[in-house]
Amino acid sequence: MMAQHGERLLMKIPKNMTKTEVIDKIQLVVDRIAPKYTFHGYDVDDMKQEAFIICIDALDRYDQKRPLENFLSVNLSNRLKNFVRDNYCTYKDIEKKKVMAPAPLISDNIVDTRRTDHSSKVNTREASDIIDEHLPVELRADYLKMINDVYILKKKKDEILLVIKDILKEHGYEQDE
Repeated sequence: MMAQHGERLLMKIPKNMTKTEVIDKIQLVVDRIAPKYTFHGYDVDDMKQEAFIICIDALDRYDQKRPLENFLSVNLSNRLKNFVRDNYCTYKDIEKKKVMAPAPLISDNIVDTRRTDHSSKVNTREASDIIDEHLPVELRADYLKMINDVYILKKKKDEILLVIKDILKEHGYEQDE
């Protein structure tokens, strides 16, 4: 979830607020909520860093008709509860866990048409490298969110998946129907 080396997290500043005011609100919410979610080797500072990033990411969806602090509190609490549910809850029904897991970006039914033996497995590392090299810059931030299981709008996710499909097709990978 952290920004990779050389990348910057961009923060959408709500109207009628300064960057400092937004950061102060985020810090207030993070300091209040994140310590409640220290578990399985995560210390308070780790959770605060993750919580801060979650709050910055949520600013894109902020409706300015609501108080910012309330919006951030609800969003952060829900995201952390989902993290606990998805990673640390035990389920008797394994299928339930599968439904909650994110879908892979490279599906199992993609074949490498450059090979004569289409039954062989696709080299997902190679396919991921091709995606990384050819993905348009304007989609990169949302793509990184997707691969790190961070929420993005369905419309944007579908757009990125379509671009990925086209990139893979251009490089010899096709969906096996």
